[in-house]
Amino acid sequence: MALLRPSQVDLAEFDRLFESLKNWGVWGAGDELGTLNYLTPERVAAAARLVLTGRRVSMEFPISKTSAPDNLNPPVHMVTLGHDIDVSSGESFGLDFIGMACHGEVHTHVDALCHIAYRGQTYNGRPALEVLKSTGATTMDIAVQHQGIVGRGVLLDVPRMKGVKWLEPGEAVTAADLEACEEAEGVSLGEGDILVLRTGHFGRRQALGPWDVTPGGLGRAGLALDTLPWMKARRIAAFLPDGDGELVPSQVDGMLYPIHPLQIVAMGLSAADALYLEDVAGACAEENRWEFMVVGLPLRLPGGTGSPWNPLAIF
Repeated sequence: MALLRPSQVDLAEFDRLFESLKNWGVWGAGDELGTLNYLTPERVAAAARLVLTGRRVSMEFPISKTSAPDNLNPPVHMVTLGHDIDVSSGESFGLDFIGMACHGEVHTHVDALCHIAYRGQTYNGRPALEVLKSTGATTMDIAVQHQGIVGRGVLLDVPRMKGVKWLEPGEAVTAADLEACEEAEGVSLGEGDILVLRTGHFGRRQALGPWDVTPGGLGRAGLALDTLPWMKARRIAAFLPDGDGELVPSQVDGMLYPIHPLQIVAMGLSAADALYLEDVAGACAEENRWEFMVVGLPLRLPGGTGSPWNPLAIF
């Protein structure tokens, strides 16, 4: 059955949407945090009051060292010292090394605001060539997020609302879908909340195997453009999806991945990619609640454009 898709738009219409979504200057010309400014101490304290049982659920997909259509450059992991080597007097140590990309289709990670540029500019209108050089980012790197992404998380489980296991590649999530999820779950997102969006991406991957998520392959489920004004109006602090938010094939003619520049460059929205949400979806159903405390801690990597991380949902 053919998927229902939103209407295609051209680059001129995309540019008008980009301008309408800008948060440039909202928190000052020198701001490096963007929508994380919504995570005030008061909102973090309120999120902590959501912890009733102490149940903790990881939202990280296990680091995959296996090459696959969506994991063409898997991490390198080496044990550099094992317990088969006696250091001295019966004492031994286990040591290892891991090298991996901070970004990728199956690596759960969070993006820095320096990660994306559009028409030569990054968030807040800073020139991209000044923000990120081959030696690393000079501003808006991932290290500025060292206090973490901590606040009230709300899981909007779109497949559950639609009565399916997962959304199919190329299937769009619209603003109407987000509101229908809110109604079905009895929740509402507002200023300073963290939107955790499930499309069932990794559930499909586990059931059917990995697939080519790029425009030349099967693609992936993701956001329709009308969800971006919805997020801005709600003053969402962070976006944590199980894909990367991108609808593939794209809704914008001539642009492969339009969601990232709208979120990161225009809105300064803290955005992550490739969360594993199958376990947290099960926990929400068992607890019969779709709100929880999120604790997500990026690595404090000066100059970095992003970071692998292990965000937790705490009930």
